[in-house]
Amino acid sequence: MSENIWGYQPTAGHTAGVDLIGYKVEATDGSIGKVDKHSDEVGSSYLVVDTGVWIFGRHVLLPAGTVRRVDPEEKKVYVDLDKEQIKSAPEFDKDSHLGNPEFFETTGEHYGRHRRI
Repeated sequence: MSENIWGYQPTAGHTAGVDLIGYKVEATDGSIGKVDKHSDEVGSSYLVVDTGVWIFGRHVLLPAGTVRRVDPEEKKVYVDLDKEQIKSAPEFDKDSHLGNPEFFETTGEHYGRHRRI
């Protein structure tokens, strides 16, 4: 993975400005939900994933650096994390955590521990 967990990997195939809302999100061990929101902001790109019933309707924040591949034909985003790594992420509330630098730092540290280099 790239050094910046908050930026898309050059090999991910994502083009800034492409709307990912509604894309299915695939962990290394299965589907985790759909993209509810995303940002292409340089240095703080992310996906907000609605996990549906998988973890009781919880939303999770995934740094763009965890995205392995975007497939626009299948409308899927593949991430380099398994379900347990995502499930154990810091609790996310999209109404209060977006734009909160401390939450982004904590989340980045969590996923940074699970990076596959």
